[in-house]
Amino acid sequence: MKFLLDRTSFILKGLLIVCLVASGQLGISDPVRPAKQEITPEEKAEGFVSLFNGKDLEGWQGNKTDYFAENGNLVIDPSRGGKGNLFTGKEYSDFIFRFEFQLTPGANNGLGIRAPLEGDAAYKGMEIQILDNTSPKYDDIKPYQAHGSVYGVIAAKRGHLKPVGEWNEEEVWIKGNKIKVTLNGVVIVEGDIKKASKKGTLDGKEHPGLLNKSGYIGFLGHGSELKFRNIRIKEL
Repeated sequence: MKFLLDRTSFILKGLLIVCLVASGQLGISDPVRPAKQEITPEEKAEGFVSLFNGKDLEGWQGNKTDYFAENGNLVIDPSRGGKGNLFTGKEYSDFIFRFEFQLTPGANNGLGIRAPLEGDAAYKGMEIQILDNTSPKYDDIKPYQAHGSVYGVIAAKRGHLKPVGEWNEEEVWIKGNKIKVTLNGVVIVEGDIKKASKKGTLDGKEHPGLLNKSGYIGFLGHGSELKFRNIRIKEL
């Protein structure tokens, strides 16, 4: 009788575990599934196109060692160097650029816009910060260095990043001198780069790239591990 009771108890416990896993209440991770590179029907009708196929770096140029495709994500691996830049194959002027990103603790990267292929994109073009500014290592950064800021020029509102490890959604809209950055549905930057730099930039440095009418879009590595996906653009 005791054997039968123990066996029944074992079976019931097994069924309970299966139910908890299925409902997501038990902390067991799902198998890694490739991320889908999706453009919604609405985006497609508006004219958005995908810049990353999730399989390889077709259509991109620059550092294809530190950056690579894995499980549908664009990954940058610091063990390979992690400080290279990866740029689009063509130049863009006015556009809406949408993407998702996943930070690791203290991660630092950047989105170069209207940038040349050579030189520091933060100055020769513009850099939109991609940064885990919730990390204690960045407690003393300037407002214009926070995530989403036009580096050195326009400071972003803080407090809208999701917890590290979760996926964030971001949109960068730029037309002429006007720029807007939306993070997880919240506008964190909205300004005029010409007006913002008329009396000198916030960091006190020269930013000749603010005058660029067009340039490449790129992810700017700073030695950190992170991932990107669902990268798409609409030219204005």
